[in-house]
Amino acid sequence: MINDKLPKIWYGGDYNPEQWGEEDWNEDVRMFKLAGIDVVTLNVFSWAQNQPSEDTYDFSFLDAMMDRMHENGIYVCLATSTGAHPAWMAHRYPDVLRVDIQGRKRKFGKRHNSCPNSPTYRKYATAMADKLGERYKDHPALVIWHVNNEFSDYCYCDNCTAQFRVWLKERYGTLDALNSAWYTKFWGHTFYDWEEIVLPSELSEEWGLDNTNFQGISLDFRRFQSDSLLDNYKMEHEALKRHTPNVPITTNLMGLYPDLDYFKWAKELDVVSWDNYPALDTPISLTAMSHDLMRGVKGGKPFMIMEQTPSQQNWQPYNSLKRPGVMRLWSYQGVARGADTILFFQLRRSIGACEKYHGAVIEHVGHEHTRVFRESAELGAELHKLSDSLLDARVPAKVGIVFDWENRWAVNLSSGPSVALDYVAEVHKYYKALFDQNIQADMVGVEDDLSKYDIVIAPVLYMVKEGYAKKLEQFVEQGGTFLTTFFSGLVNENDIVTTGGYPGELRKLLGIWAEEIDALLPEQSNQIVFNKEWGKLSGSYECGILCDLIHSEGAEVLAEYGTDFYAGMPVATVNKFGKGKAYYIASSPDDAFLKGLVANLCADHGIKPIIEAPAGVEASVRTKNGEDLLFLLNHNAEAVKVNPGEGTFLNMLTGETLQGELELPGRDVLILKK
Repeated sequence: MINDKLPKIWYGGDYNPEQWGEEDWNEDVRMFKLAGIDVVTLNVFSWAQNQPSEDTYDFSFLDAMMDRMHENGIYVCLATSTGAHPAWMAHRYPDVLRVDIQGRKRKFGKRHNSCPNSPTYRKYATAMADKLGERYKDHPALVIWHVNNEFSDYCYCDNCTAQFRVWLKERYGTLDALNSAWYTKFWGHTFYDWEEIVLPSELSEEWGLDNTNFQGISLDFRRFQSDSLLDNYKMEHEALKRHTPNVPITTNLMGLYPDLDYFKWAKELDVVSWDNYPALDTPISLTAMSHDLMRGVKGGKPFMIMEQTPSQQNWQPYNSLKRPGVMRLWSYQGVARGADTILFFQLRRSIGACEKYHGAVIEHVGHEHTRVFRESAELGAELHKLSDSLLDARVPAKVGIVFDWENRWAVNLSSGPSVALDYVAEVHKYYKALFDQNIQADMVGVEDDLSKYDIVIAPVLYMVKEGYAKKLEQFVEQGGTFLTTFFSGLVNENDIVTTGGYPGELRKLLGIWAEEIDALLPEQSNQIVFNKEWGKLSGSYECGILCDLIHSEGAEVLAEYGTDFYAGMPVATVNKFGKGKAYYIASSPDDAFLKGLVANLCADHGIKPIIEAPAGVEASVRTKNGEDLLFLLNHNAEAVKVNPGEGTFLNMLTGETLQGELELPGRDVLILKK
């Protein structure tokens, strides 16, 4: 569990009492108790209040709030407040201000506005963490530290330029090695002095979104900025650990956020937490994949939902209300996939600035007689009933889907072959094919152990890092099934093409050679044609975006292209390798093909759906002490019939005993123990 001071699913969220007065604080505590809220996050953006000047610290307000929470039986997730520096710091020390990709120096404002390599910022942020750690190390309300908030965005200032050169020296050692890795003989870019290197901004190599002349330079800059922000987290983490070695520390990640390598970040977090903000039209499977990714970055360990809204967001183009039951349903989706906390942003709505129309448990009306509060209180009561029955329960899976941020950066930065190629979308297609059939999957990184999986799927594995091809070969040799797709195996970790034919280092494993890659226009498509039935697949299916023109080098051809000059060439192949098999899908297929494909792969290994259920019903299992807890979530507005299987089941939310076919109302949840 996260902290044994509170051995249950935590329920609460961000609370900003500095925006209110004492009369409101008393009402807030009263309503927190009504809603079953037992954890509040304090101090997220209070740096200016805690440190009104360079030499003055004032924690009296925070002291009072910490004590108030403890006196009322509420625990605290205590933030370090370093997500937005004070105005006096920007005025006195301009080096804390970021420079944007166009070379413009920022003024004070917004948040996440601090240069991660500013000596001033690093000095004062570390000092703040140190003072908070010293002051509250023994406070009985403290259950976890929350460093900064939603680390994000890049900086292009002189401090970052200087530190980038240091980072490059540590990575490459010599300029000769750097020039080779970046392929600088192209366009006469050879560097003869480290001081000649500049950042890849719109003043040098990049323009627009993910457009660059030199992929190697831009790829390393993204690695560097991710590492720089991670160093900011680590310096606060170390300051806090000196005072509270046994209090867990986290920072809130953002799911599929593109700019930071969360597999690398997760190594430094005691527990992963993240902010879940789907829109009304976000595919349910994409939200599920995000939960699974946040579980996956920490090797399958339970995670925290640090933020979600109880009603609506304020920053999306169309900020729809969560329909009745949806907040509860989506909360349980997180729990079903590994969350051990349900926390909201925010607990009381702000009345000014940009978040005043972001939903809250306590709305502007200021009392408990609202739909949102009633739903929040009902969920709080249910989570209290569940107590510790779910804590540390794991999500078992025999299928792993590879997700790699550096590969994502490289795909996005690639100058061709198609602007329609979207790494996350291609990964999601394969995830959704499993999700729709209620087959659980883990999201795994390239450093993760593959031995516990029967099937590993790596869509668009464009970048093959050193040693990864051998790792995949060993997995397949020992009986595993590996599947990858078009635009895979092309480059190494420096984005340098592996010569000798695509898919490079994967060629031996896959038993194919890809000669050319055709990019289709949005209105174009091709067909995947089976000349004979293969399990759940037969006939013809649509495919598009890219088409690899491949030749078999020992692989069995399962299907061929249907049209264009490469009609009759292989599009789906399988290669026997040791005790296992390696599949290659040479284009981006339609959903019907993917559904049959993953069903075939799973059938080969005896992997069955959790249950057979109507469309729109999500199933997930968490396991603890040898017992399975089955979650059934009806995302439909209408009731459906479901059959959880043979035997009798305990309804964990009501205590009822159930068996046989059950009616699951629209937007409702069942949590069953056999």
